[in-house]
Amino acid sequence: MTLVLDCSATLAWIYADETTPAIVAVFDQVIHKGGFVPSLWRIEVANSLTVSLRRNRISAQERRDSLADLADLAILADDETGRHVWAETLELSDRHSLTVYDATYLELALRRELPLATLDRELRKAAVAERVPLLGM
Repeated sequence: MTLVLDCSATLAWIYADETTPAIVAVFDQVIHKGGFVPSLWRIEVANSLTVSLRRNRISAQERRDSLADLADLAILADDETGRHVWAETLELSDRHSLTVYDATYLELALRRELPLATLDRELRKAAVAERVPLLGM
């Protein structure tokens, strides 16, 4: 596995108007070498796509196709995310004023010693402070 992938980078790959060369490079890595996500990633992605469906940004078929495409990739959900939430993740959340959801991505990147693919401005700032390499911009 080569990186930790967050929801913002995932959605930028799905939505053509948000896809950049850096996001394409991230997904090339995921396609060829896989990636890690915290256990909440599937929930976040599904919720974001559902909100987009309700706002008529995508169709139900586009949501199904996007989820099927993601399911075909070697993206592994970390089964230890929950064990770290009440300690390391909360500490990161407090130290960097992140949501606990965003702090789970940072905690995973730190624990696995992997770069983090995110477009989230606050999460990127926290990653820099924690010396986590960044991808996606």
